[in-house]
Amino acid sequence: MAHQERLNGIKMKLWDKGFSTDKKIDHFTVGNDRELDMLLAKYDVIASKAHAKMLGKIGLLSEKETSDLVTELNNIDKSIAEGTFIIEDSFEDMHSKIEFLLTEKLGDTGKKIHTARSRNDQVLVAMHLYLKDELTEIKNQTAALFNLLLDLAEEHKSVLLPGYTHLQIAMPSSFGLWFSAYAESLVDDLYFINAAYKVADQNPLGSAAGYGSSFPIDRNFTTKEMGFETMKYNVVAAQMGRGKVEKATAFGMSSIGATISKMAMDICLYMSQNFNFISFPDELTTGSSIMPHKKNPDVFELIRAKCNKIQSVPNQLILITNNLPSGYHRDLQLVKEVIVPAIQDLKACLELLTFSLKEIKVNKGILEDPKYDYLFSVDTLNELVQNGMPFRDAYKKMGIEINEGTFSPKRDIKHTHDGSLGNLCLSEIRKKMNKALA
Repeated sequence: MAHQERLNGIKMKLWDKGFSTDKKIDHFTVGNDRELDMLLAKYDVIASKAHAKMLGKIGLLSEKETSDLVTELNNIDKSIAEGTFIIEDSFEDMHSKIEFLLTEKLGDTGKKIHTARSRNDQVLVAMHLYLKDELTEIKNQTAALFNLLLDLAEEHKSVLLPGYTHLQIAMPSSFGLWFSAYAESLVDDLYFINAAYKVADQNPLGSAAGYGSSFPIDRNFTTKEMGFETMKYNVVAAQMGRGKVEKATAFGMSSIGATISKMAMDICLYMSQNFNFISFPDELTTGSSIMPHKKNPDVFELIRAKCNKIQSVPNQLILITNNLPSGYHRDLQLVKEVIVPAIQDLKACLELLTFSLKEIKVNKGILEDPKYDYLFSVDTLNELVQNGMPFRDAYKKMGIEINEGTFSPKRDIKHTHDGSLGNLCLSEIRKKMNKALA
């Protein structure tokens, strides 16, 4: 009861000066921060515990005050994990709710938690911690997809399918090449994710509002306590990192999004009756409201669309932040509502693609169709060259035979060089991924 009375009687804002704000302005400035902060709250608790311990270390809190704060923060962390932590409309965000709970339990001790920090560096450090965890999870999910793709490449390495340029049949490919091509592309994507992680792995706590503090805070202590590799030393640079760390993450996500969007597009084509290269169980496709024969690739179409949206995220963040001078600006609040949902979408796409590909069925007799005979023209030409005919003469000979309808394809092809359909180098690709994951 007392808790609710305090909620009703006070506008819970860290910057509240004692007068109310018009409700329209309040709604406009807060936006959907409360909803997004439910994902970030546990990271604010982690940072608050490190900050409390640091305040105790430098003598701004007594040993008992430090212990009490850490205990209550652990209780809040538990409520977050159990799903009982909520941010009512009376609170602007997670920071004000957590400080309220501490004050409600500990009185003046709870009020001391904000000593030597600003909401600016609170948001920053929570975002850095959140992005570190999410980037790690994205890496793990990418690795799971990678491992499946390599397994599928090994399983189907001898099954040929057409290779295309300009969407015209070009040369023989294989499911081994197709699956492992996307696997190796994911290695490149993780290079971007690793770069983003390195940007996120810098502690901005202690930059306060962006210009540091007159309190003798120990930033090395909080850096080690929260598991950061290093700190963002310059306090202005730390604040300028807001928006930048999200952009770095977005570029990494965009790279993965481009890879799996392209694969989703391939899948949609290859499932078409005009191609008939692959199929999936009925449970992974959808029907039509009027056409009973339809097996639509809705899952893969949505993966394609969501990943195309994800590829727009870096540009959205650039447009929000590109003309801001140094220092904090409220514009930066909007980066959260761009990056957080995009992260959840990418993880969902990785999960669904991995789940679905486990059920893929490949057509083992694709190239038996005579319409694919011309796929073998290059290999037939190359055999003539290997037998001594000049390349240009062999090329003309093939052209004449194809034009006159007398071309007879050489189907017993042999590709032996590294990375070709006869030598996929799967172990070498796996080594590259292991280095990217290390």
